[in-house]
Amino acid sequence: MAGIYIHIPFCKQACHYCNFHFSTSLKNKNDIIEAMLKEIYIRSKVYNGIVETIYFGGGTPSLLDIDEISKLIETVFKNFKTSSCLEITLEANPDDLSELKLKELSTTKINRLSIGVQSFVDNDLKMMNRAHKSNDSKKCIETAKNYYDNISIDLIYGIPNADLKNWEYNLDLAIEYNTNHISAYALTVEPNTVLEKHVQKGSVKLLNEEIVFDQYKLMFNKLTSCNYINYELSSFAKEGYFSNNNSGYWLRKNYLGIGPSAHSYDGVSRTWNISNNNLYVKALNSNKIFFESEKLTKTDKYNEYIMTGLRTIWGVSKDYLKDNFGYKFEKHFTEKSEKYFDSNHLIQKNNVVTTTINGKFLSDRIASDLFIINSKS
Repeated sequence: MAGIYIHIPFCKQACHYCNFHFSTSLKNKNDIIEAMLKEIYIRSKVYNGIVETIYFGGGTPSLLDIDEISKLIETVFKNFKTSSCLEITLEANPDDLSELKLKELSTTKINRLSIGVQSFVDNDLKMMNRAHKSNDSKKCIETAKNYYDNISIDLIYGIPNADLKNWEYNLDLAIEYNTNHISAYALTVEPNTVLEKHVQKGSVKLLNEEIVFDQYKLMFNKLTSCNYINYELSSFAKEGYFSNNNSGYWLRKNYLGIGPSAHSYDGVSRTWNISNNNLYVKALNSNKIFFESEKLTKTDKYNEYIMTGLRTIWGVSKDYLKDNFGYKFEKHFTEKSEKYFDSNHLIQKNNVVTTTINGKFLSDRIASDLFIINSKS
């Protein structure tokens, strides 16, 4: 098994663009953590294999105290076989990482930080309703480098009213700090978010796709010229610093999700936990089923392979398609993808298809066009 994802469902406040499962109330934190510890034990009786990564996501995992983080990690170690080079990542907000907190974290098994900077511009942070200021991010990164080598920062582009100059300022600072991994996501309007309401009311006007694409191209060219490898659409890393957690997901390795709303994948089926903190705790305390599941068809697996492959430098192998799905699937992919070669969105080398710089930004859209729909297989 490649990895264990631990979903911490708490935040100080709700970011306007986020529709992940979380609560701004910490009053049931102890109960939820105890339920998660129980889930780790239960899942260990079913999931086999060596754990290569542990990833604390959310939500805001940095809201946990050191004892809580350590207890979750130690419970994984107690119940699973773990790799000798295990990557353990903690997502964190800059305002949570004081020097004392960083010093304490460095005494745990956490060996990688993912810091949610999002932007080094205060107006951007205010629009997104982030809890921190740009100076918090700068101080956090500078201090974190005293305790950790393996640091990733998150950035968001396509922010309303943010032009190329604004975005370049963010990129230049990220490069200046010499962080080994940068995750950069285009701002999207998710359902049931404050951002969606603002867009519907007209109080926030989104950038058009052409401008957002210009920001992506600027990022790609600037970061790759500074020896960052764009190994996945939204992920840039120095050699030797690819996220093992991210890579495992995009290479479709098995993973286990712990906590409310967390998803799991075993190569055959997907499961997803209850997206309600109280119901999750109640189900585990009552020894009742706390998740739903679906078995994946061959078509489901083909579609996922296309979607994940086109987002990465590993691409889509026609040989893999033929060997694992059969001639019909390989033929469908070849015929449907032909127009994207003509439009310079896809290229092929050694029978492996990857996206060009023009295709990267549209990889999800291209993949959906190459899916097989309404198949019973």
